[in-house]
Amino acid sequence: MIAYHDREWGVPLHEEQQLFEFLILEGAQAGLSWSTILRKRENYRQAFDGFDPRKVAEYGEEKAEALLQDPGIVRNERKIKSAISNAKIFLEIQNEFGSFDEYIWGFVGGSPIQNHWNSAEKIPSETEESSHMSKDLKRRGFSFTGPTICYAFMQAVGMVNDHTTHCFRHREIMRGLP
Repeated sequence: MIAYHDREWGVPLHEEQQLFEFLILEGAQAGLSWSTILRKRENYRQAFDGFDPRKVAEYGEEKAEALLQDPGIVRNERKIKSAISNAKIFLEIQNEFGSFDEYIWGFVGGSPIQNHWNSAEKIPSETEESSHMSKDLKRRGFSFTGPTICYAFMQAVGMVNDHTTHCFRHREIMRGLP
């Protein structure tokens, strides 16, 4: 968790496959702890072909069944089928907007929201932007993309800087350091 916080969480991310990875992992996390998902992250990468959305979109019933038997990931049928379905919609968004990055970052006007929380207790679990994102993703057919999941995604990929002001990463992220 410390390495993830210190190196990844909140760093603005624009690479398509990594955005897809976080979208799927945040959905898998629903009802579980993020530490559980982080522990299984490498297993997810292997099971889901490096989170290549083109490959995941092609998964059929046989692959879905194999994933349900994989002890290295969360074996929840709804979450697995959601990842496959979401991959197809992810590709549709890429076709419509030129990239998923262009689409998703549009919810924050193309640049990170710089928050200035002095304590973790003040950080919201959802915002107007995450609610808007959730509604649009759901309208397009995505699942496991409620406002709280969307906000966690926004935090993870750096669409919002929710490091508290006393955290060394807050200043680094504001300055654009990875």
